[in-house]
Amino acid sequence: MIRLIVSDIDGTLLQGESTALDPELFVQIRRLGEKGVRFCPASGRQYSSLRRLFAPVAGELYYLCENGAVLFGPGDPGPMLSRTEMERSRALELCHAILDMPRCEVLISGANTSYLCPKEGDIVPLIRDFVGNNVSLLSRPEEMPEPFVKVSAYCRDGAKAVEPRLAPPWRGRFHAAVAGEKWLDFTLADKGTGLRRLCAALGVPLEDVMAFGDNYNDLPMLKLAGRAYLMESAAPELKTRFPRRCRRVEEVLAKL
Repeated sequence: MIRLIVSDIDGTLLQGESTALDPELFVQIRRLGEKGVRFCPASGRQYSSLRRLFAPVAGELYYLCENGAVLFGPGDPGPMLSRTEMERSRALELCHAILDMPRCEVLISGANTSYLCPKEGDIVPLIRDFVGNNVSLLSRPEEMPEPFVKVSAYCRDGAKAVEPRLAPPWRGRFHAAVAGEKWLDFTLADKGTGLRRLCAALGVPLEDVMAFGDNYNDLPMLKLAGRAYLMESAAPELKTRFPRRCRRVEEVLAKL
């Protein structure tokens, strides 16, 4: 019996250049909520960005943010239920490694703010206006005023091209995952960590979880869920691992 649904956002609920969720999703969330089935966005995005996306049902949801590093409960706003912090000196070292990479920008995540040290001006409107995050500018990473929960590399030439050079030195210290065409994320937590904590808070066994995703940062969550769906648009190498596929999440939810 499905009691909890967790879904990635970018590439899963939002496809292509879409910036708004299909209103049908809110209909399904409300319908399933009446049956006792919880819904939780599971994303590399921050809490405020997710609440804006889910505005019609924002106060009713749990939120697995920053690739599992931060978990919020329902409410307006909801309480922070957990936060996994990166060790500061190592996080700062990683920030500078990203800044040293040509055509890469660093995005430092706090609990609900994105901190940027822009090398080029395009990164600020991308995160503030397109993604919709709370943004604060720093002249250098050492000015970060709160605990680090995630450090991301924005790779203008593509994350897959940068990952073989940037990720290996950090294995064993942080989780590294391609989180989109141009994003490489580093955390201590992952979406699997966040899902385990959410299930513990709700008293829901993992076998009663339905999960949707499309990229490498979704793997820890998809592997734990009792019923996992991979989007048809997912990377070909991921499709060999998950037999259930879907084109639109809303179509699957409508059958529950």
